[in-house]
Amino acid sequence: MLRTHTNGELRISDKGKKVTLTGWVQKNRKMGGMTFVDLRDRYGITQLVFNQEINADLCEKANHLGREYVLQIEGEVSERSNKNPNIPTGEIEIIVSAVNILNESAVPPFTIEDDTDGGDDIRMQYRYLDLRRNSVRANLELRHKMAFETRRYLDSLGFLEVETPVLIKSTPEGARDFVVPSRMNQGQFYALPQSPQTFKQLLMVSGFDRYFQIVKCFRDEDLRADRQPEFTQIDCEMAFVEQEDILQTFEGLTKHLFKTVKNIDLQPFPRMSFDDAMKYYGSDKPDTRFDMRFVELMDTLKGYGFAVFDEAEYIGGICVKGAASYTRKQIDALTDYVKRPQIGAKGLVYARIESDGNVKSSVDKFYSQDVLQKLKDKCGAEAGDLILIISGDNTVKAQKQLCELRLEMGNQLGLRDKNMYSCLWVVDFPLLEWDDDTQRYYAMHHPFTSPKPEDISLLQTDPSKVRANAYDMVINGVEVGGGSIRIHDSGLQKQMFQILGFSDEQAERQFGFLMNAFKYGAPPHGGIAYGLDRFVSLFAGLDSIRDCIAFPKNNQGRDVMIDAPSIIDNTQLDELALSVVKE
Repeated sequence: MLRTHTNGELRISDKGKKVTLTGWVQKNRKMGGMTFVDLRDRYGITQLVFNQEINADLCEKANHLGREYVLQIEGEVSERSNKNPNIPTGEIEIIVSAVNILNESAVPPFTIEDDTDGGDDIRMQYRYLDLRRNSVRANLELRHKMAFETRRYLDSLGFLEVETPVLIKSTPEGARDFVVPSRMNQGQFYALPQSPQTFKQLLMVSGFDRYFQIVKCFRDEDLRADRQPEFTQIDCEMAFVEQEDILQTFEGLTKHLFKTVKNIDLQPFPRMSFDDAMKYYGSDKPDTRFDMRFVELMDTLKGYGFAVFDEAEYIGGICVKGAASYTRKQIDALTDYVKRPQIGAKGLVYARIESDGNVKSSVDKFYSQDVLQKLKDKCGAEAGDLILIISGDNTVKAQKQLCELRLEMGNQLGLRDKNMYSCLWVVDFPLLEWDDDTQRYYAMHHPFTSPKPEDISLLQTDPSKVRANAYDMVINGVEVGGGSIRIHDSGLQKQMFQILGFSDEQAERQFGFLMNAFKYGAPPHGGIAYGLDRFVSLFAGLDSIRDCIAFPKNNQGRDVMIDAPSIIDNTQLDELALSVVKE
């Protein structure tokens, strides 16, 4: 080994030891006849001391060490006179007796420090340098620990980690596939998996009753802060189980991760139906760190001559505790916020509860104080509170607009603390979604999700009312994981394909292998998949999943470090029987 110790290892108890260290130059500073160099590796920083009086040539060499030079040094551990309590090695320093420059470095394009001067674009271009920063490295260490503890927990419950194929068959449901042309089968294509869904179901048919895999998945869709074209799932499946078994097992995994990684003990997770989530929060992934639940106000505010409300399909409000002090300027800013194109509300009505209990609103001329008092009572408002109201001619859209307003108020009032965690299960999702453009139903999760047993009869009479045997785990308003009990009966699966508009030929062509497998004794089974990237970013308190991925893509799906995707050679295209790209 080129070193005897790491740069985060030595302590005052090592005083007097002869050591050899390696690493990168973090800082170099000359103070009188002394030169101090901070040597960094992924374990920490150690201060090196070069003394002009002891070795002038060595000190002169140290003066010319640039940032990010790679060094090997020999020296003796000494007690620091000016100790640094901010780092674990802050009580010691190394009196250097020899230095070997293993490699020089060009001046880096940004400072390799936590508070770097590099913007996102330049840091992604030089990601290998960005990964040297403590903050980014810590995210990857956190990711490693979470993956390790996941494996340890699932192994203790008898789960087997099984790898499934990466080159698979393209399917029409879900997001767009990334496709891979086949040279040996020209004109035909593989797809990269959006998930190992069908393979893990086949493993259940095969008798592997507890499967998991920490697996790469791929979706060719537009990107955002919590989405990348390639992402990692903790993918799991169990046989001979019902929904409650899945919820208990993976609530246990989540509690295990919080305890072992963050030393947080979680309470049992509440359950919330999809209908209640939409009714009270306007979202199927509600942030329950704070209350501010929706109150429906149709009966209270409709029919008094205010056309905006009288013509609305939905009127809903939130009570913001202690916010009556909001100025007109602040409320106007909130109005502008909800009217942005991304949200799309037409406006915002407010009602302020004054210190004497009277209600002052932006629509006073339409409503008597008696009606406004009923509004106050229905919202559970008290003196000092502010009621904010949104209406619309489409209930779902208006609820989503009110949801965005609620989250913004949570941000402004500091109610969305990243160090506070509120977990829940959202259950009883609709099985199907109707699309007006294509005039057909789509599976809300995927075509293999089982309906609730008590709702199966509705498949023939009223498919829109069928609830799925599905569940999502939500933490702080983030969907961390989701899954379902699967259809294991080939007859029910065939019926599901018919409702989704598949002909028998299409179903056979796309999923015949799964349907055939079900004929040979498929057990009841179900599973879940966690988004590892999202889970890690939640633990790390990040706004984007990008900084917990070693080599992420940018918002255009490009890897700017290696310049991918890129044009390939025409010879390669010829071998694949693809059209030649004209330069």
